[in-house]
Amino acid sequence: MDKENTRFVIVLTFVATLGGLLFGYDTAVISGAVGAIDHYFIFPQHLSGIAASSLSGWTISSALLGCILGAAIAGIISNRFGRKRALMVAALMFLLGSIGSAMPELGLGVIGQMGPAALTPFIIYRIIGGMGVGIASMVSPLYIAEIAPSEIRGRLVSFNQLAIVIGILLVYFVNWFIQSLGTHAWYLSTAWRLMLASESVPALLFFVLLFFVPDTPRWFVMRGRTDDALKQLTRANGETKARTILADIQRTLKVHNEPLLTFGIAVILIGTVLSAFQQFVGINAVLYYAPLMFKNMGASTNSAFLQTVVVGAANLVFTFVAIATVDRIGRKPLLLIGSVVMALSMFALGGLFDTHAVGLWALVAVVAYIAGFALSWGPVVWVLLSEMFPNSIKGKAMAIAVAAQCLANLFVSWSFKVMDDSSWLNAHFNHGFAYWVYGAMGVLSALFVLRFVPETKGRTLESIQELWTRPDTGKTLSVSSETV
Repeated sequence: MDKENTRFVIVLTFVATLGGLLFGYDTAVISGAVGAIDHYFIFPQHLSGIAASSLSGWTISSALLGCILGAAIAGIISNRFGRKRALMVAALMFLLGSIGSAMPELGLGVIGQMGPAALTPFIIYRIIGGMGVGIASMVSPLYIAEIAPSEIRGRLVSFNQLAIVIGILLVYFVNWFIQSLGTHAWYLSTAWRLMLASESVPALLFFVLLFFVPDTPRWFVMRGRTDDALKQLTRANGETKARTILADIQRTLKVHNEPLLTFGIAVILIGTVLSAFQQFVGINAVLYYAPLMFKNMGASTNSAFLQTVVVGAANLVFTFVAIATVDRIGRKPLLLIGSVVMALSMFALGGLFDTHAVGLWALVAVVAYIAGFALSWGPVVWVLLSEMFPNSIKGKAMAIAVAAQCLANLFVSWSFKVMDDSSWLNAHFNHGFAYWVYGAMGVLSALFVLRFVPETKGRTLESIQELWTRPDTGKTLSVSSETV
């Protein structure tokens, strides 16, 4: 690739990764508002302990229902209307969800005076924003994978995860800055609304920039627009390689609406379970409830928000490690390393809580856990999901995998609040039980990767289809140690 081709691909990647940034922003922005949401929506209802924890957990994680819905329609929208237009829909949903959740009383009553009566519209707006997450989480890495040359595709798709963690770190800074501007009473009345509304700024920028980028070559071929596809491939790969790549795309997309199980159930199950494990290891329980976790360790409100920034910074730093190594070390080794690091860190954190030894070592355990996730399961799962499904079923298969991820995220985020507020569990484990569970999930994720997940490093998107078919017969392969 010459410099001009590289610049073109990087510009398109940058715009697409804003979808990832908003994914991360929307995921983590709620962490700063948990206390105020409980104060405004939950506590005035005077529910029992379990009922209050369950309702609070559902309110905090409700966006994930939208994520499931967004993932369910993402494939349909991106295949019919294009990857670009699908991302524009996501941007609008981020914008509406941000403004609406900041002011759920809008059009219904006086802002700040409705209390629990505004809980339902708040959840609806969070679900709308979550639909943006579901669409962007599938289409952003798909867009990048389809415009990127194979030799740098892993790194470029990893930039989407880098954007996600930048979004998380950015909103941790924003939340910390906003809460530091006033008293605790101001935080409970106003600051949480500003935190949620701040997402509208990057959402609007994303929407505007999408007007200036093209769709992907593979989508152009799917729609019969071969000349447009060749033009984009030439700009990204140079004229010599463009026609070869176009021929490969045309060959693998001869039937671009094949049944979901054309290549067998194995590829769907592996992608779906891989996607679910990304959440079962507990990452979004940590990201959503980081300030609460640090308060459980004895930190003040300001200190808890500041330590959350440290977590976000570690997430960012070790995502660079993944970007630097994913195309050299490979996808599978990184996942195995990450699983081991996360399991050990979560077991250590659970033990520290259980023995009332929280403090600096607990923060070290959290940072080590985040580092393990950031260099592996964070970016690498998205790389694999964008690569492993054959082109002719990619949209449907990714929609299922992302929906499974959102469903797993919903369960983890809701159940963490229930476990963390349980008086019985806390009497026996002192807020540490959930971390033992996530440590066990880390062990299981390593075993799953070792046995079932294929290595896709260095393969073209078209050749990856050969992982699931016998070249001589075209029949689907069953998953075995020989095929992976």
